[in-house]
Amino acid sequence: MEAITLGDIDLNCPYNCKNHNTHFFGTDKQIVRRGQAFNFYVNFQNREWDNSTDTISFTVETGKGLRPCESNGTKCSFSLGTCIDQSCWSACYKPHQKKCMNITLFPPTNACIGRHILNMHVTSCHHTYDRCLGDFYILFNPWCADDPVYMYNQAQREEYVLNEQGMLYQGVHKHITSRPWNFGQFEDSILDICLKVLDMGANYHHESDCESSWRNDPVQVSVVVNHMISSDGSNSIMKLPQNNDYLQGTKPQSWNGSVPILQQWYKGRCRPVRYGDSASLASVMCTVMRCLGIPSRVVTNFYSPHHAENPLVVNELFDCTGKTLRGKDSLWSYHCWNESWMSRKDLNQHCGDWQCLDPTPLETGTGSICCGPTWVRSIKDGDLDLDYDGHHIFSRLNAGCVGWLSQGSGSKTKLYYDTWPCGQYISTKSVGNDLREDITRTYKYELGSLKDKEAFYRAYRKIHSGYSDAPNSDIDRELTSLRSPFLSDAGIAMRLKMANCPEYGQDICLQWVLENLRKEPKNLNFNLCAQVMTCNGYPLDQFWKDNMNVILGPREVKTIPLHIPYDQYGPHLSDYSIIRVVAISEPGCAGEVLMGNRDIAINKPPVDIKLLGQPRLHAPCSAEISFCNPLQEDLRNCVLSLEGVGLFKEPATIDLGKLAANHQARTIVEFTPYREGCHTLLANFRCHKFGYCKGYVNANVETSV
Repeated sequence: MEAITLGDIDLNCPYNCKNHNTHFFGTDKQIVRRGQAFNFYVNFQNREWDNSTDTISFTVETGKGLRPCESNGTKCSFSLGTCIDQSCWSACYKPHQKKCMNITLFPPTNACIGRHILNMHVTSCHHTYDRCLGDFYILFNPWCADDPVYMYNQAQREEYVLNEQGMLYQGVHKHITSRPWNFGQFEDSILDICLKVLDMGANYHHESDCESSWRNDPVQVSVVVNHMISSDGSNSIMKLPQNNDYLQGTKPQSWNGSVPILQQWYKGRCRPVRYGDSASLASVMCTVMRCLGIPSRVVTNFYSPHHAENPLVVNELFDCTGKTLRGKDSLWSYHCWNESWMSRKDLNQHCGDWQCLDPTPLETGTGSICCGPTWVRSIKDGDLDLDYDGHHIFSRLNAGCVGWLSQGSGSKTKLYYDTWPCGQYISTKSVGNDLREDITRTYKYELGSLKDKEAFYRAYRKIHSGYSDAPNSDIDRELTSLRSPFLSDAGIAMRLKMANCPEYGQDICLQWVLENLRKEPKNLNFNLCAQVMTCNGYPLDQFWKDNMNVILGPREVKTIPLHIPYDQYGPHLSDYSIIRVVAISEPGCAGEVLMGNRDIAINKPPVDIKLLGQPRLHAPCSAEISFCNPLQEDLRNCVLSLEGVGLFKEPATIDLGKLAANHQARTIVEFTPYREGCHTLLANFRCHKFGYCKGYVNANVETSV
């Protein structure tokens, strides 16, 4: 009998990609998920397959620039059998047509993710020859119950793995705003870029293992990705600006999605993209993780300490006018990180759960670190010794804040101690819609509850080793010492309430409410001020000051309106549009100083988008974009930018020039959708006044009839 001769081989990519939920990448490459079989067809030229004389074996290899070997899991050889063994790499076959067989190949759930080379070795009638079947990709598999990233809920898999659109939450905790983000994990070249991230980040692996064997573990992969986003390394994906200086790069608020950032990093020889903030860093990480098959989402926490010397105490410094001074500590108005879903063998977890990963570098006494993965439940329970950097995450959610009055020559007086300002309204996008979901209770027990106190005591002992064996009373005594002794005796309660939600062009109106809790009258002098802040607690211009005498009768409540005209605050706003208003009393006869403050987010005017017709695949479509200038002055250097994954291959930019006061600009744009599915059309309006105003609309692209 003559040796059998191979003919054409059909890798069956479209069917396999659809079956493995990878068809969003396209169907021209073999992209599969581990723990799930895929099949291909082998044709023979001269005769039928004969088990008595013909055998086939396979070799699968992975690992860039290194010699794969079986000992570390980067190479595996196995023979074609009659059935699949799901405990290891295996293959079986069945006849398909004349001179054709259907081969099924199974990558086990411990296979390394990444690009693999598949070789087929044919032995027939004592004659052996090889055929390289080319590259194929293996990803994590949230649909497989044996994979550590398994997620049992289909709606959550569609949201946290397959959805390319997201919502980022920002502003202040009493005025939360949102903006859309294009993750774009299935865009052209993004998978190869994400694998390049792993290649460049191999040195960050905690065992300094430059081989690829660690790529079978989602925990180790997440560690590498986390460090690669914005570490001190020369190959990190993004850099944070120093002192809010964006002159040598792009402002973080201008980014609308992860794809341009990753492409710029890749095309720029893996040099960091300038610049990012916590929201863009977490969003880029979410893109990489979803692309690799790890369910992920972006989370926003309102009020997070950064650069704190004492992990559980943030010190804020003010002068006698109420101006926030720059100190060693800072309190972020909001801070974003990533959550990824996986089970943790190192914690003996048998089921998946959310793990916290924060790619924004945290400055510590020994350098900067990127925190995680940290099991969210361990943060809630104060079990900070279970895994990576738990005490840093816990501090960002549970630190207290001490306000100090600077009196010159290094002396200062304590103003207040706020026990629980951090970790408020922890937010993420809801499954299946664009609404905000509050997930605070996954990180924290109800404030003041017994479990909440127990978790705090447990964490306090881990963070402050001197209290490891101390009773709860000692910890309470330490916390009590932070409180200013006279605040409880001052007899005055005050708060600043918003009378409106100001938008650019509108005046800020507040109600300053003071209450005398005593039977004696009070006569107090207050200094008031307003100051622009960045989201990371960096103080900018103090643009408004006032002085006021307040007389309160016994038990009297007085409401005083405060008014800050747009003409005073408008020229000073930054991209984040956050203003801090402070009322601080001059020292009374007893020496006490009273203080109240309120952070305000100014709404930017919206960009309105209206689709003109039903978008269809590969068919021209148009949308109407409109923007109204709300100011009593002309806007200069107006530019409209549009982009959308699946809608625009490249961002479109329209120069609008000058936009007259109270005038509305309208323009029609055309685009040709190139992928089916629900995509987001994003519009950026920028000028010399606003920085960036954003709008979006969801476009459901259908197949053309």
